[in-house]
Amino acid sequence: MRIFTAMLATETNTFSAIPTGWSCFEGSGIQRGADVTREGTGALLHMWGEMAAADGHEAVHSLAAWAPPAGKTVRAVYEALRDEIIEDARRGGPFDLALVSLHGAMVADGYDDCEGDLLARLRAVLGREAIIGVELDLHCHITETMLAQADAIITFKEYPHIDAGARGRELFRLCVDAAAGQTRPVMAVFDCRMVNLFPTPAGPMAAFVAEMQEQEGRDGVLSLSLGHGFPWGDVEDSGVRMLAVTNGDEAGARAVARRFGERFFAQRREVSERGLSMDEALDRALAGPPGLIVIADKADNTGGGAPGDSTFLARRVIERGLKDVAIGPLWDPVAVGFCGDAGVGARLALRIGGKCGPQSGDPLDVTVDVRGLSDRLVQRGLGRPSVLGRGAWVEADGVHLILVERREQAFSPDLFTNIGLDLGAMRIAAVKSTAHFRAGFAPIAAEILTTVGPGALLEDFAAIPYQKRKPNYWPRVEEPFAAG
Repeated sequence: MRIFTAMLATETNTFSAIPTGWSCFEGSGIQRGADVTREGTGALLHMWGEMAAADGHEAVHSLAAWAPPAGKTVRAVYEALRDEIIEDARRGGPFDLALVSLHGAMVADGYDDCEGDLLARLRAVLGREAIIGVELDLHCHITETMLAQADAIITFKEYPHIDAGARGRELFRLCVDAAAGQTRPVMAVFDCRMVNLFPTPAGPMAAFVAEMQEQEGRDGVLSLSLGHGFPWGDVEDSGVRMLAVTNGDEAGARAVARRFGERFFAQRREVSERGLSMDEALDRALAGPPGLIVIADKADNTGGGAPGDSTFLARRVIERGLKDVAIGPLWDPVAVGFCGDAGVGARLALRIGGKCGPQSGDPLDVTVDVRGLSDRLVQRGLGRPSVLGRGAWVEADGVHLILVERREQAFSPDLFTNIGLDLGAMRIAAVKSTAHFRAGFAPIAAEILTTVGPGALLEDFAAIPYQKRKPNYWPRVEEPFAAG
């Protein structure tokens, strides 16, 4: 059979003022057709191509484009990338099936549901007989249009996202079987009426993921996905949704989606993570066990569309006179350039961060010593290197800041050690991340704490200033199903 593949993805924080334009996608490396490789944005398409070849099928790749989380995608950029995919499908067809990697929370100017829009246009080209399979990030908005236009949708199960490849392989097998007439996937969704964040490595969330996987393959269930939703996407379908795919059993799909969805809602307090205020986190760190205490500055996580240049936590650390504290990565290309010109060993008055608006705080004016420089600072990411561009390590009276040229969240201790900073000499490492840092930092941390603000990612989920998403969700409403 002939298989069409494509990828177009970004996670949109509709409250962010940072536009997602051409430079955002091009900076991540757009891959096309025969140039799709196992590295970078085209990795999933390349894997699908290898699986297709191994089974004797032909895979035809369109483009693979990804941009880091930020604000709305510029309309002309989205339309150009979308139209290129659709034209590739039209020109290269006919196809028996299409495998599409999307995010699920992409919003562009004029398009609240980019994924649904793209899938509707792809369906119009491929026809109703073709199977369309979609892989989504679990921080997705599962919309009626997406469900109507796709035959099967699978989301990541893990947060941090360590299972994109595994879910992609599942989607391939599910859709190839469907295209061969061996199965007839049908989908149903249950709205859990919740907004929050749900890391999965341990506790009730790990158990819930295991329960989903145990159900798959039983009683006609082909796949179960929990769409966590993206809290900072103000669209009608924002929030947690349970998605079931069964083999031709629509009533069964509805029943299993409701059963798992109601079970998840019943555990809402146990699975939801509560962070600390800045001072609570710092107090806990100082009183904590010997060794390195890691504090996650979740409110300035670029992985959720925050700018990565907020100064709130650094300012509080300095105001309290704390020492042996490392903070990073802090996005400030201008400051990095000044440090590069001054050179290692220089002392200079430096204005740091606070450049993207009120959610970034005021700029931090400090005298610093330049302790280290890098022309290309790299950290281990999720399955691939995370490039931060030029970097500078500066110290302000015992507070160590890692300044970077490119917006990126913290993934691993390499962020600090690759520029020369010894984390073993630090009491606290404050990282701008929400969950993806955990795999890298857990082995060296005596304790991990999280702080929830202030910053661009408001984590008082009951107070997010939605305009389009209805307020009938927990924790804004204690019993949202009773509220109608």
